[in-house]
Amino acid sequence: LKDKPPHYKIRLSGTVKSPKISFDPPFVVLMPVPLDVKTEAVISITPQDYLRQSRLQVTLPELELEDGDRICPLTVQFTEGQDIVLSSDGTNKELLCHISFRSSRPLSFLRNIFFTDEEQN
Repeated sequence: LKDKPPHYKIRLSGTVKSPKISFDPPFVVLMPVPLDVKTEAVISITPQDYLRQSRLQVTLPELELEDGDRICPLTVQFTEGQDIVLSSDGTNKELLCHISFRSSRPLSFLRNIFFTDEEQN
């Protein structure tokens, strides 16, 4: 044994988990309302596999009206902040988001709202 030192073979395996978020409900339909009246929906955002704190950014759609004016009738508010925080048990805390619509002009549309983290995921 002294002439031939022992060799150890170690095998490592693992999985790469990309951070992601899920929404409940997965899509929102806001009720028709009279002009200049706000309608609102609350969604729950569940971050998964975030290993460090991150912050969600929101990109709202801008609409072009028939006369060429551009408006953004949607607003988003996070009731308890928009930071993704890792809790002591290794899970990420759920975030609540209020999406609201108000317009002084009649309109109907179907658009996406984009939620991204600091790394553009």
